[in-house]
Amino acid sequence: MNEKKDVRESLIFIAWAASVLAMFGSLYFSEIRQYEPCELCWYQRILMYPMVVILGIATIKKDFRISLYTMILSLIGAGTSLYHYGLQKLAFLADAAPACGRVPCTGQYINWFGFVTIPFLALIAFIIIFVCSFMIWKKSKEV
Repeated sequence: MNEKKDVRESLIFIAWAASVLAMFGSLYFSEIRQYEPCELCWYQRILMYPMVVILGIATIKKDFRISLYTMILSLIGAGTSLYHYGLQKLAFLADAAPACGRVPCTGQYINWFGFVTIPFLALIAFIIIFVCSFMIWKKSKEV
């Protein structure tokens, strides 16, 4: 028999792959390039790293119920990343930014093409995970 593959399997794998890439990307910047993370970067890591394990297990077990939890985590992470990106790119936010430890949250270790910074990369990963999780959640309600 040739059963049609459930689209949710592909979506959960894409979400997991995005979380893995984000985790290894952040580890590359901190451990290999020696960029010390600021406080907001740590919060983004706290939200991203567990999703690697959660989505990995869900991918293997084909447990699509996890999508609600990953939607919530990725939404909070996207909000944190968007705020952090705003601190870096919007002058009125940067001027009012509180001091957040040894490394300022307004610092930009990378600035590719004039707009791609580390919080921007995290934001993209959180958005990918959210969209995939939302689509899984919607498809699961239809089944």
